Amino acid sequence: MKKRRKWLLLGLGVTLLLLFGLSQFYGYIMKDQWNERSAAKAAAKSRAGLIEITKAQKSVWDENSIYWVLTGKNRDDTDMMVWVRFTANGKIADDDTAVYAEMVSNGTSEDKIRAIIKSEMPGITIKRLLPGVYNGEYAWQLFYKKNDRYHYRFYRFADGSSIGDEFSLPNR
Repeated sequence: MKKRRKWLLLGLGVTLLLLFGLSQFYGYIMKDQWNERSAAKAAAKSRAGLIEITKAQKSVWDENSIYWVLTGKNRDDTDMMVWVRFTANGKIADDDTAVYAEMVSNGTSEDKIRAIIKSEMPGITIKRLLPGVYNGEYAWQLFYKKNDRYHYRFYRFADGSSIGDEFSLPNR
């Protein structure tokens, strides 16, 4: 009986030690991401006047298009979207165009762009839809599946129109 209890306590101790180690490893891996998100939120509040942030999404298309896009409300209770541009080493870009804010009513909301996509391409499965930047334009980045292939397509935030051609990913 004592041997069984000893092994049970030892197993429990090892399990707890492994769980603690995994949580520390996860925190170490995610620290940079969390720091970027916190910096983006602070920039959106100080430079764009957001007082409430409801969503923060990271969009990366290439090394010059690394953005955190925050959705929220300003002091006038107006729905806003704020794009905060980052450098490749995780710092907010240090020029005047690093933070761009726009009222959602002046552009295309997520619900509206989903309706546009559904009417243009009724047979697709949307895997991810997030705001970002494509070729210097504020846009919605659509990742979708159509006929067992995956594709990317971009839509302008300003009016919901398609930008360029779709990108088809190769089959595996």
